[in-house]
Amino acid sequence: MSKVKEFLKKKDIEISLKRYGIDALGAMAQGLFCSLLIGTIINTIGTQFQIPFLMQPVATVAGVEYTVGGIATAMSGPAMAVAIGYALKCPPLVLFSLIAVGFASNALGGAGGPLAVLFIAILSAECGKLVSKETKVDILITPLVTIGIGIFLSWLIAPPIGTAAMWLGNLIMWATDLQPFLMGILVSVLVGMALTLPISSAAICAALGLTGLAGGAAVAGCSAQMIGFAVISFKENRWGGLVSQGIGTSMLQMGNIVKNPRIWIAPTLASAITGPLATCVFHLEMNGAPVSSGMGTCGLVGQIGVYTGWVNNGVTPTAFDWIGLILISFVLPAVLSLLIHWGVKKLGWVKDGDMKLS
Repeated sequence: MSKVKEFLKKKDIEISLKRYGIDALGAMAQGLFCSLLIGTIINTIGTQFQIPFLMQPVATVAGVEYTVGGIATAMSGPAMAVAIGYALKCPPLVLFSLIAVGFASNALGGAGGPLAVLFIAILSAECGKLVSKETKVDILITPLVTIGIGIFLSWLIAPPIGTAAMWLGNLIMWATDLQPFLMGILVSVLVGMALTLPISSAAICAALGLTGLAGGAAVAGCSAQMIGFAVISFKENRWGGLVSQGIGTSMLQMGNIVKNPRIWIAPTLASAITGPLATCVFHLEMNGAPVSSGMGTCGLVGQIGVYTGWVNNGVTPTAFDWIGLILISFVLPAVLSLLIHWGVKKLGWVKDGDMKLS
């Protein structure tokens, strides 16, 4: 048993929740951002500003024409798999082999492709690491093992994983349509908290294909966390903290949350209020890329995703739509968080300096 542990340590294979549930999942979201999300944004820019280079096909593969954004979007599977491999510290030959694995698992996983990529890329990467540099023909064996196992698993389990993810995502969206108030609270709070925790809310939303009203609630929850922490910690962190948390990530407060969990009360309660307002009052829907649902105000990706959904579905947003998006994303999270935080401080649960970023 000790020899097995030594071998795994030598191969840098760490079977843990942190390695797979935090590092790999977070990296997958970045890969998705750099492919599907960026491709969607490029397509939207090209369409809205009538830029010929971004609107016209630049490549044709197997009879399918691709625009610049289309190419980026089509590479989402390989991008996610390579990002996961990077997080798992794969040797070069394993890392490069994951390109084919990512393409296969994403394609065969259908609507739940991202979740299939996560599972299959992790298994393929670790198997590839086991044989890496163990033979004199490493340049043949390592890619053969990594790709062979990856393609086999893609054929075997990607479709059911994709079906399960799509079913769960559809169930959440159906429940949100059926009970927009209760589910608006639930989705907003849980996805918002996931954004602040060291896990990826974006990857979760992408894996479940979370769009529609549920996606709108997710945007509300994530925005409440980011804007909420940005404004209530302004006294300690000033403008740098406002920007880094407001359009960066509220995850920066994780260390302070561990020290005093009560600083989390204001943004979380704010999300419990803005979620149902988004679903019941403003009927805010995210019909852009599902990954945008879990991004909140990070780079304004959540808001761009909502706008992209309007464009892609031929919807001309009204003044009420714009007001709703601005209120849910920025104004209400700031006002509600400040009011709730004032009450929390009056109770003596939080004091000045508790949210100071190092």
